[in-house]
Amino acid sequence: MRTTCEGCGRQLGAVGDAWICSFECTFCPDCARGANSTCPNCGGELVPRPKRIKA
Repeated sequence: MRTTCEGCGRQLGAVGDAWICSFECTFCPDCARGANSTCPNCGGELVPRPKRIKA
């Protein structure tokens, strides 16, 4: 799990808001909105990263 935005370099916590594509390119909400929820690296859809639950 990546902890920095690939767009602006902002730190993203494991619990915080992050948006990912199917290749796990990772962006902060601001960069994801700026890219219209389309990954600038691969063209895939950016969606909110699922939250992890304790096993």
